[in-house]
Amino acid sequence: MTTHTPTTHNPNSLHPWLSALHASSERLAETVGALSEKELNRPSFADGWSIAQVLSHLGSAAEISTGLLERGIAGDKTGPSRQTVMPVWDRWDALSGPEQRQAWQSADARHLQLLDSLDAQQQESVRVPYFAGLLSIPVYAGYRLSEHSVHAWDIEVALNPQAKIPAPEVQLLWERLDLVATRFRDADTLTRLGTRQLAVTLSDPSRTMLLDLGAELHLYPCEPAEPNGAVTGTAEAVLRLVYGRNQATDRVQVTGAVTLADLRSLFPGF
Repeated sequence: MTTHTPTTHNPNSLHPWLSALHASSERLAETVGALSEKELNRPSFADGWSIAQVLSHLGSAAEISTGLLERGIAGDKTGPSRQTVMPVWDRWDALSGPEQRQAWQSADARHLQLLDSLDAQQQESVRVPYFAGLLSIPVYAGYRLSEHSVHAWDIEVALNPQAKIPAPEVQLLWERLDLVATRFRDADTLTRLGTRQLAVTLSDPSRTMLLDLGAELHLYPCEPAEPNGAVTGTAEAVLRLVYGRNQATDRVQVTGAVTLADLRSLFPGF
């Protein structure tokens, strides 16, 4: 059984995740900073959302997450509730496109500043009462990067069809892609496809993974013993496929017991 090259950073370190969050934020700010109100109202890649609405989603999430991070720092384990987050979403939804952009920039900056302020002891000891439960700071930052990086691409690709998620972010997001694939898979499609083992061969960087379909779904960092099919493509393109963001120009090849249409149905995204 052949495994992929292990990651070179400490998985318990906040640094790579925080650096990637800053890079994603700076890139998105450059992308949307000069857009007119008409351009902000253009459709994004996120189904049913304009560019401004994606910024609103990211900004309201940053505001809510800042509050949860502050609770964690204070030792409060109280998680979010619908009663507390609905007024935030309603307030953001009522803003104009330019107001949503400005509010996103402010909320995102405040969130990053709070993460930047954590000392080494806090980075190790604080637990954030997030939607997924109590999370360590690095794990929490992984959730935030997943949200921000992919939704930033939703905006970027609407303005530039050649847009890609940068390689450093792709590398980090692959480390937690099994979590995403397991959570955001279509149950009916998984049942229809039945038991399958697919070899997922990536380029840029090169490695082989196992997509295991059965009662559950998992991505494992090893080659399948007896694959029923194969998926090939760049690490960035296959990552987006699992996030429900496959494009015809991605050149992801699927052979064997399943089709690309099957995988697009299996991974509808969010």
